[in-house]
Amino acid sequence: MAAAANGAGGGGGVPRPTNPMVTPLLTDLYQFTMAYAYWKAGKHLDRAVFDLYFRKNPFGGEFTIFGGLEECIRFIANFKLTDTEITFLRSAMPTCEDGFFEYLSSIDCSDVEVYAIPEGSVVFPKVPLMIIEGPVAVIQLLETPFLSLVNYASLVTTNAARHRLVAGKSKNLLEFGLRRAQGPDGGISASRYCYMGGFDATSNVAAGRLFGIPIRGTHSHAFVSSFMGLDDIIDRTLASSDGSNKCEDFVSLVQNWLARIKDAGSLRGTFRETNLSELAAFTSYALAFPNSFLALVDTYDVMRSGVPNFCAVALALNDMGYKAAGIRLDSGDLAYLSVETRKFFRAIEEEFGFIGFGKMNITASNDLNEETIDALNKQGHEVDAFGIGTYLVTCYAQAALGCVFKLVEINKQPRIKLSEDVTKVSIPCKKRCYRLFGKEGYPLVDIMTGEDEPAPKVGERLLCRHPFNESKRAYVVPQHVEELLKCYWPGTSSEPREELPSINEIRSRCMGYLDRMRPDHMRRLNPTPYKVSVSAKLYDFIHFLWLNEAPVGELQ
Repeated sequence: MAAAANGAGGGGGVPRPTNPMVTPLLTDLYQFTMAYAYWKAGKHLDRAVFDLYFRKNPFGGEFTIFGGLEECIRFIANFKLTDTEITFLRSAMPTCEDGFFEYLSSIDCSDVEVYAIPEGSVVFPKVPLMIIEGPVAVIQLLETPFLSLVNYASLVTTNAARHRLVAGKSKNLLEFGLRRAQGPDGGISASRYCYMGGFDATSNVAAGRLFGIPIRGTHSHAFVSSFMGLDDIIDRTLASSDGSNKCEDFVSLVQNWLARIKDAGSLRGTFRETNLSELAAFTSYALAFPNSFLALVDTYDVMRSGVPNFCAVALALNDMGYKAAGIRLDSGDLAYLSVETRKFFRAIEEEFGFIGFGKMNITASNDLNEETIDALNKQGHEVDAFGIGTYLVTCYAQAALGCVFKLVEINKQPRIKLSEDVTKVSIPCKKRCYRLFGKEGYPLVDIMTGEDEPAPKVGERLLCRHPFNESKRAYVVPQHVEELLKCYWPGTSSEPREELPSINEIRSRCMGYLDRMRPDHMRRLNPTPYKVSVSAKLYDFIHFLWLNEAPVGELQ
């Protein structure tokens, strides 16, 4: 679950505790069994370096948005096993010596260093999102929590960004996924990371309080069908404090406007009798929220009842000095209905001289996803805002990102993980990572180098090599160089610590990076793969270590 930041926005100095469920015990048992084996062998203090990265971009695309960093930093800032947790571990690992549990009681993350790409950045496979350095037993205990905090966060932030790209900058995107999310924790995290990925608001009230995300909502079909008629409102609504019954006056205005709309020249014949229980529901909701009245218009019939009823209430509100917010469509042919609704609104503006009514907001929902929004764009629609839930927060198109956490160095000795599947071979040693930009201002390639190699320089030609394919190589003359990894937790080192940004700053970074990328890398269909490379020196070292570590077979 996403952690609340300092205040609503995030960032700040000393991190506060995260979700109480995210404790040092939120890990796999084998992390503790390995820690015991390290301790038993006297290796638990060995200095280790791990990379956290992923191997393939999600959703068939060629980019990913990094999320979850702040929660990782808050986790290690508060990493400490309690006496109760130690007692539980003793019962779960009864064969372990008492000295091991005394060791566990003493550890924290004061000697851990974390270097990471800023949260909200566009990232690519193989490049470390985070480099974690410290005592090997402690770092192993961080593996599962870090992967848990980063995997879903990055996946759903990427999903949100993809929806933003297909919807376009001008449309409002509303996250409506709480009721369909994988539990309350999933719902809270989804709201936070969808906002970071480019959504404008959420229906999730708790997320609004925790993170300062704008919250939006209207009413349901149940609210509409709960009313019986306009008399029901008049009989049940208390007179206002000045003694005049404003409810009855407003109902009268609504009825007059509905009659005028029905008889208007360009609208005559478009509908007959509207559903009066729906009209009563709209009237009641408008009385409760005259400054933000937005009606769900598809409970009975959109064009023969919902839209005319909305217009009557909106025009009555205008007579009383208020302005309605718009309508929501939650079923049917959204492209057709939005176009027809827009025509109706424009006819109202022309008939009654209501300036701006033709631009009244139209929101669409109903199991929307990337594909349906893309289809709506191709059909032509008049939707101003999309409410998206199930497919967004569950990441229906892909279940997991698949981040991994691999040892790349211990006691200054580089380590490599080999596999018959070359995509699973790790890139050894502690590294520095850079993004190289071309003349047009777009990123060209990400390059990893050894820690002690000189940084790429602007204007100097550099050989970039695919880490495993010897034929894939290219020279690059960068016009701008950006070092990707920053120090977010210095431990006992002298590195200055980057402050955690607010959620709005992270969102702005994400939106800025989407604009900076070359469009062909970001398109939905057949995107161009972005190049990730290593320096010539690191390439040679990878293959030297590979040959050194791989056993030589023997033919019988």
